[in-house]
Amino acid sequence: MELTEKLKHLEENINILRQIKQSVTLDELKVNKRYEWEVRYGLLESIQVVIDIACKLSSQYNLGNPKNYKACVKLLQEHGYLSNTVAENVIGMVGLRNLLVHEYIEIDEEKLYHFLDRLDDFISFALEMKDHL
Repeated sequence: MELTEKLKHLEENINILRQIKQSVTLDELKVNKRYEWEVRYGLLESIQVVIDIACKLSSQYNLGNPKNYKACVKLLQEHGYLSNTVAENVIGMVGLRNLLVHEYIEIDEEKLYHFLDRLDDFISFALEMKDHL
């Protein structure tokens, strides 16, 4: 999938997550595991798209040799492709992704639900990346 297609996919995911946020309450998420799964998977897939774009661009622009996902983001930040604020938010996303992937870690449903309040972080990333594709 090309980077522009990945950005489009990210925007579609964010729209779905916004719909979930508007239609599902925290209490409903706590009771209905399907809602929790939708939020977990939607966030996980969206974060993975962000990571894929960050690592692809750091490689494409020969910015360095990142050792992990966070390093891909740091390289984009250091070379001016991402603002400091957006880079910090994306690094936080990478941490959330690791929590979501490792199922042995219990995710607090309230914290998970409140990540839906941070969907604009994905949009900020997409806007900054569009300038470099």
